[in-house]
Amino acid sequence: MAQSVFVEKIEQACHKKEWLFERSKAKYALRSLIAGMLLTLTPATGVIAADVLNTVHPSLGRFAFPFFFSWGLVYILFLNTELTTSNMMYFTAGTFLKKIKWEKALIILLYCTAFNLIGSIVTAWLFNQTSAFAHISADGYLANMVGHKLERPNGLVLAEGIFANLFVNVAVVVYLLLKEQAAKIAAVFAAVYMFVFLANEHVAANFASFALVGFNQIADSVSHFEALNILRHCSVAFVANWIGGGLLIGVPYAFLNKDEGEYVD
Repeated sequence: MAQSVFVEKIEQACHKKEWLFERSKAKYALRSLIAGMLLTLTPATGVIAADVLNTVHPSLGRFAFPFFFSWGLVYILFLNTELTTSNMMYFTAGTFLKKIKWEKALIILLYCTAFNLIGSIVTAWLFNQTSAFAHISADGYLANMVGHKLERPNGLVLAEGIFANLFVNVAVVVYLLLKEQAAKIAAVFAAVYMFVFLANEHVAANFASFALVGFNQIADSVSHFEALNILRHCSVAFVANWIGGGLLIGVPYAFLNKDEGEYVD
């Protein structure tokens, strides 16, 4: 009887995450904070690159930004940090397989989300003390991207958020199943590049872009950049990401590999 690598990895991940959370909430918080930091470092670099390349041709920034952003998830996975959107897949699959109780999974997920946000806020503030961010323009890539996101109605945010975490957790599942390090990097990079290029809604990525705007002088010039609208947007994106990563990736793969003997992942 073949053993499912997917089920084994889900069980190990849920056990490890729950163990760390119970043993040291400070260490779990730090791993989550580092994930928020990493997912702010790369888009912050990406918006600067996009502005530079847009001076050559106005379409080049659209290709440059995802290139830099995509390294964020690569770093997060290889450095064993805690990201809310990948945890949506781990914990939803884990509860389906009865590897973790749903109440505990929800508590850890919300805790992770909070410290992803804190990591993004701290890193965004630090970036805004640098010379690169002193010259961000109100008509540049960052302002246009954030303004475009915040004008979206709930239904569109929901659809975009579902697709974003489909891409992310396709990357995570492939990362779990592949053995070669170079193949892992290529698979993760490709999947993340696609969702960022499509401007889908990823709640942790939006923590970064919204915080980068919030600490910059362009904040007053970005359309729809108001606290209640940001809260609305992030709340819908969070639910959408859970649907995409948890219900459309985590549960199907848990179902496919539960109690199977031969055809398993």
